Amino acid sequence: MKIAFLGLGNMGGHMARNLKEADHDVVAFDLAESARQASEKDGLNIASSGEEAVADAEVVITMFPAGKHVIAAYQGQNNDGLLAAAPPNSLFIDCSTISVDEAREAAELVHQAGHRAVDAPVSGGTAGAEAGTLTFMVGGPQENFDAAHPLFDAMGRKVVHCGNNGAGQAAKCCNNMLLAITTIGACEAFTLGEKLGLTDQALFDVMSTSAAQCWSVTTNCPVPGPVPENPASNGYKPGFATALMAKDLGLALAALESTQTDASFGRAAHKAYSEFLDSGHGDLDFSAIIQTMRENQA
Repeated sequence: MKIAFLGLGNMGGHMARNLKEADHDVVAFDLAESARQASEKDGLNIASSGEEAVADAEVVITMFPAGKHVIAAYQGQNNDGLLAAAPPNSLFIDCSTISVDEAREAAELVHQAGHRAVDAPVSGGTAGAEAGTLTFMVGGPQENFDAAHPLFDAMGRKVVHCGNNGAGQAAKCCNNMLLAITTIGACEAFTLGEKLGLTDQALFDVMSTSAAQCWSVTTNCPVPGPVPENPASNGYKPGFATALMAKDLGLALAALESTQTDASFGRAAHKAYSEFLDSGHGDLDFSAIIQTMRENQA
């Protein structure tokens, strides 16, 4: 397929490269010169603008920081953005993590412009993006999902059709709220274990093979050593940055408020990560929040 890929950051650059390696015709663009240069070294064709990138595309994939960036790029300043520049009936796939309302608004703009839309946020972090093992949570009509599925297969290993437009973002919101909660729980368990005289390795060996087993222990273990390749064992280099987790928990909090859902642990996770972000740790992997717990226990 002819694909325009817009947003070549820590996730998007790997995703675009994997599409190219799957023999798709990829034209890419990012506002940041460093991202463009990195993707050019990976062999991607780089356009001079987003509008140029989508001009001949069958599929437009966006991976942006926030919903306002998606909607602004779609519309342009005078309705001269991506929607106007793309050929009729292009398939727009937004892999950004944005609110459910923003995803539905973006999809409506796409449909009004004569195109097709799915929201497809991802889980798996930069390691999953690089390895092509992401999980895609997809919202949109069945026919649009079917058209996009081969591209998801090139970038990930698990694809779930969650429902109509916005449903992918709803699933991502719930997923990351639970991820934050389980990570905080893992951090508290390791902190307690250290206080009780356990080594991190001993506790990991127990929890990774028992009822406490979860991704926050076995894959993204928050202490250095037990998982050599994870962020904790590499100076908490993300991974998935605290700033992004705090953003996603803000989306979760908004969803809790709008649906009047009682979720005390989700709210507590939002508070904890907001404070960790405000203390200057936004560029660390979100598992680094264990540092705050250790400081508080000192």
